Amino acid sequence: MKPLSTEYRAVISRLASSVGQLFAVTALAVSALAAGTAAGASEGSFLKTVAASPPPSGARQLCRQYSWACSGKAAASMSRQKEMQIIERVNRQVNATTRSVTDLSQYRTAERWALPTSRGGDCEDFALLKKRDLIRAGVDPSKLLIATVLDTQRNSHAVLVYRSAAGDLVLDNLTNQIKPWSATHYLFLRMQNPRKPSGWVGVYSRS
Repeated sequence: MKPLSTEYRAVISRLASSVGQLFAVTALAVSALAAGTAAGASEGSFLKTVAASPPPSGARQLCRQYSWACSGKAAASMSRQKEMQIIERVNRQVNATTRSVTDLSQYRTAERWALPTSRGGDCEDFALLKKRDLIRAGVDPSKLLIATVLDTQRNSHAVLVYRSAAGDLVLDNLTNQIKPWSATHYLFLRMQNPRKPSGWVGVYSRS
């Protein structure tokens, strides 16, 4: 009986070892899958740059006209909660106090990027004003990038992208709701270069 008992214990030991390895492999696979999913979600939260791009026609003199609009200088950090409160406040305030007026009506030209006048401004003017006011409020200029898109009707449009720690959020003159870029249903075309806002990059991302 003793040899049989020893053999039995050896079999049980080998079986237990195999089961343990199976659980370990399964746990590793699940962890890897979760990590991959999280990484994919993180990547999808930010607009991906494709290549350098010329600026929109109306923005060619933007840096000369407004040096702050092309600043990549980092500002003093603040808490995410405080920064988001400022972002929401400025977005609502500019949308509420600025009238929508086309460049053609105001300047007799198809496209001119400028801060809104007393009459108002169009989409890129809204974006510029929000960027200026947010910089003045202490938000890091490198997180604020103007982007050109095609809206849900596939009309040309401009928005301000806020590069938060969790992903790119969109400040839009058409809504007070601040959305992740992927929830706008816009086709993103060009954006100020995150590394050097005086330049532009193609993004070509569909939400």
